[in-house]
Amino acid sequence: MTRPEDARPPVLQMFGYGLQHILSMFGGVIAVPIIVGGAAGLSGADQALLISCALFVSGVATVLQTIGIPFFGSQLPLVQGISFASVSTVLTIIGSAEDGRTGLRTVLGAVLVAALIGLAIAPFFSKIIRFFPPLVTGSIITVIGLSLMPVAARWITGQEMVGGAPNPNYLDPANIGLAMFTLLAVLVMTKIPGLSRLSILLGLVVGTIAALIVGKTDFDGVGDASVAAVPTPFAFGSPIFAVGAIVSMTIVILVIMVETTADILAVGEVVGTDVDSKRVGDGLRADMVSSAVAPIFNTFPATAFAQNVGLVAMTGIKSRFVVAVGGGVLALLGLSPVLAAVVGVVPLPVLGGAGIALFGTVAASGIRTLGKVNYDNNSNVVIVAVTLAFGLIPVVASDFWDEFPDWFVTIFHSGISAASIVAVVLNVFFNVFRPGTPPNPSVVAAGPAVMVREDEARILREGGSLPDKAEPDKAVPNKAASDKAASDKAASDNDT
Repeated sequence: MTRPEDARPPVLQMFGYGLQHILSMFGGVIAVPIIVGGAAGLSGADQALLISCALFVSGVATVLQTIGIPFFGSQLPLVQGISFASVSTVLTIIGSAEDGRTGLRTVLGAVLVAALIGLAIAPFFSKIIRFFPPLVTGSIITVIGLSLMPVAARWITGQEMVGGAPNPNYLDPANIGLAMFTLLAVLVMTKIPGLSRLSILLGLVVGTIAALIVGKTDFDGVGDASVAAVPTPFAFGSPIFAVGAIVSMTIVILVIMVETTADILAVGEVVGTDVDSKRVGDGLRADMVSSAVAPIFNTFPATAFAQNVGLVAMTGIKSRFVVAVGGGVLALLGLSPVLAAVVGVVPLPVLGGAGIALFGTVAASGIRTLGKVNYDNNSNVVIVAVTLAFGLIPVVASDFWDEFPDWFVTIFHSGISAASIVAVVLNVFFNVFRPGTPPNPSVVAAGPAVMVREDEARILREGGSLPDKAEPDKAVPNKAASDKAASDKAASDNDT
């Protein structure tokens, strides 16, 4: 019996559908190398190289995941792309290095080792994954989105100091206006049927056109780029292997494996095909071998893109070959530096405006996952609270851990690493080691329900607003309680 994912639409349709998949995730793929390239202080040409490498590796990884070879590839319509989960940790490693290039080489060394560790444990990951329930993954994904918000803000405002001197364009109202215009374009595109899936990419295009009109960007560097070129392995030098960076990146790899597993199961359900542990293992191995190859070609870990799972559900196009064609197109785009240079024309304020929506969407995805968690008569509220706090400490107080050992600083300066460690440890402590847990362990979960007056409840149901002051003596917990009180009064009257 033919599996639904093995269907082969006509060639032209496959190309069109595949291109749609690429366009829906293109903005997310190019954002990662732009973030990292800016943090490392790379030149325009070097940033273009990072973008080309990211596109190339994402395309090859997508083809491997969809077509598959023995032991590698889930053979499902899954698009692979450079993961946002690594960005916070990558920026921390770069920030703690002597210079940007040294930091980038340390990142690539950490990705290489961590991905090989992930490849080694892939067959046993079904046993490890029980420590990453939605409580843990939801908290971590939320932290990823929130910890990236300062990145979007810095893209918009610029750095306060550049080369040891004050930046004259810092907090430039024109840049902030350009960012807000881009965000507005993204929001408008989201409302237009047929364009909502491309809202980020189209918002970047509209914002860049506006930047060209007002003189905030130009195409001067595009003419110097070659039409085609194969990415040079280790273009920034041989990788540097640092223990702290490797430990930190290994945590990121574990999170990526959780995300990929969830996406494999989700797309299997959407397609309506069987997904067993072997298929999950093959998908994870493809993910990890792609992530291990990625640093050789100057880029970062790859993962399945959840937005493309939604696209499969929305379009009903279940063929893995459609996505494979899209992956081939993505790889070819990565072999064209001139295209990467064109993409590099996008100014940082424009990227920051789109980043507000993009990073906020990541955080919202985490919150949606946390919405599936049960918080009654357990300590899950406390676990989420402490996890978010540790994940955001580096965001609100960047020097918080500075006096600790370097390896510790590297791990806990990254919100994603800190949140992952805290979430897993607390989940094991409260939810795995059950002995000694009281019936109502959380002071938050054990608190009384909020009382609402019946007239106020009616106002809320009708869409009105509450008065400034409430009268507690007239409060009732809910309609059921009010009905019960009325019933009791009626029974008392009858008895009388």
